[in-house]
Amino acid sequence: MDLSIIIPLLNEEESLPELSAWIERVLTENDLSYEVIFIDDGSTDNSWNVIENISQKNNCFKGIKFQRNYGKSAALNEGFKAAKGDVVITMDADLQDSPDEIPELRKMIIKGGFDIVSGWKKKRYDNTLTKNIPSKIFNAAARLSSGIKLHDFNCGLKAYKRKVVKSIEVFGEMHRYIPVIAKGAGFKKIGEKVVEHRARKYGVTKFGWERFVNGFLDLFTISFVNKFGKRPMHFFGFWGTVFFLIGLASVIYLIVSKFIYTDFSLTNKPAFYIALTAILGGMQLFLSGFVAELVARNAAERNVYLIEDRIGLS
Repeated sequence: MDLSIIIPLLNEEESLPELSAWIERVLTENDLSYEVIFIDDGSTDNSWNVIENISQKNNCFKGIKFQRNYGKSAALNEGFKAAKGDVVITMDADLQDSPDEIPELRKMIIKGGFDIVSGWKKKRYDNTLTKNIPSKIFNAAARLSSGIKLHDFNCGLKAYKRKVVKSIEVFGEMHRYIPVIAKGAGFKKIGEKVVEHRARKYGVTKFGWERFVNGFLDLFTISFVNKFGKRPMHFFGFWGTVFFLIGLASVIYLIVSKFIYTDFSLTNKPAFYIALTAILGGMQLFLSGFVAELVARNAAERNVYLIEDRIGLS
């Protein structure tokens, strides 16, 4: 199969018929074999019934319905597990991503040799103050911390080699940083393509202001996990050793000073309490490192979600 297209959605009943017809037309014109997997992330409108009707007309359209809302990362992770195409495309369901971009994105993977191609919405139709400016800040921080030179990490329109999506795990709110996760897994050929961004035609955005705070927290998390996820003791042990040695050296200095200067008041010095704090902090970091090593080696499955229904998927 040439393509798997994964589309997470939440309350998008109005846009789904137009989107599915558009995708079908583009892929038929380009003579591509495909599957489209809609992931209904706990919609409360008629989205699932619309997906069922679309699937009845064309069995290339499939669906997964979550029991409740888990978030975009969970939806993408389930879609990645189900995908069978040689190239996997992700896109949003709100018609702001154009299906006309799909053939060229696939071509960059197949002929360009990229592991990932990320869309860049160079011209945006979002609110400048609430979305565009914060996005620029996020993208700058992500470029700086990851070394990946992308302009738009959060663009929903991306293309992947099948091996990439089968090798990574997306959880929490990490969908914004899939290129960072993939780079951490060893997929370093990451490209970018300017794509068309369209104004929202139906409904309203499902993302609020809290996603900006979460975005920075996720960036710190993924940077730490990529570097120390398999060896947390290297981080906690190093800083534990540093603080312990600083505290120990301070205590030795204070004790020696007490013997040399008999009127030296040991416990009245701020350095005494700073030294004790450093020693205790170092020991706690060491213990945190040991606990993190145990957790890393014995972690249970994180991505387990209740699925209410499936269409076209075993």
